Amino acid sequence: MSVFSQPFPLAQQKAAPPPPPSYGPDLAVRLICPECRDPNPQISEEFGSGDLVCKTCGLVLGDRIVDTRSEWRTFANDEGDDPSRVGAASDPLMEGMEQLDTVISFRDGGNGLSRELQRAQSRGQGSRQERNLMVAFRDISSWCDQFSLPKTISDIAKQLFKRAEQEKVLRGKPMDAVIAACIFIACRQAHVPRTFREICNLTHVSKKVLGQCYKALEQAFNLTPGASAAHPSLAPSTGPESLVIRYCNHLDLPPRVQSICSDIIIAARELGIGDGRSPVSIAGGAIYFTCLLMGHPKSLRDIGAVAGVSEGTIKLVYRLYYVEREKLVKEDWRKAGKVDLARLEDY
Repeated sequence: MSVFSQPFPLAQQKAAPPPPPSYGPDLAVRLICPECRDPNPQISEEFGSGDLVCKTCGLVLGDRIVDTRSEWRTFANDEGDDPSRVGAASDPLMEGMEQLDTVISFRDGGNGLSRELQRAQSRGQGSRQERNLMVAFRDISSWCDQFSLPKTISDIAKQLFKRAEQEKVLRGKPMDAVIAACIFIACRQAHVPRTFREICNLTHVSKKVLGQCYKALEQAFNLTPGASAAHPSLAPSTGPESLVIRYCNHLDLPPRVQSICSDIIIAARELGIGDGRSPVSIAGGAIYFTCLLMGHPKSLRDIGAVAGVSEGTIKLVYRLYYVEREKLVKEDWRKAGKVDLARLEDY
């Protein structure tokens, strides 16, 4: 189901009643010539003359038939045969807004008339809210491209920003902070989580303002990571194991390191090891622990640069895992020769 069919409802709103059933034309009705009454009629649409003609007896059944086929004539002044003259496809996010743009050329002979025309057109084209929405959509697309995020996340962030503007949820907050919060929430809902620090480095928004906008959106729309508008409570919270895959890819670690590292993080959570630590710190410490365990050593500096945490924080989480290493490392891994506890270092 498309993201546009599930807009973000407010938290206090109740589910709307189902719409009444819609009735369409009866597709079982057949058009039969009243003259020959052939059970298998051969009716032709003569678009050249605009007539509907029975090929069996030649009776004209209708006139002024509208040609509904594609028009393959070109109206372009440029070279080439371009039959398209209807513009781009409509954008569901722009529903209720003018989507056909008028572009004024810059070639005015140097008299400045083109600049004045463009300025007058920008003032008279759409309301201020629509212009702000267009600017926000461009910023969201640009930042998502810089972050190498798919178009799905960009669409979710745009839909959330539009709903926040409609409901005046974050009135008075900077637009950059609202956009950053929308991208952060869209990443969590699409199960492609990004940390606060990564979003702040991308958008240059302070962590405090980003947190305020995120909390306001979360409370206003009753958001849950990975949940949809119809099922807001079915998705699990974002954990460090979801960050491990991306961090291991940046460190060029093999897939078997990722799987064992995720299992170690889950086992540590069940034992209560590292409770209260941030997911980023746990992911960095678990990767360092797993790399030493499997003989793929990575320096603390490399892991800290990828995870965005200090070397001391990684060492602290590593010490917690090292103390409980007998419980975290499965016996099957040792028998298969995948891991070796002797490789671990005691800090």
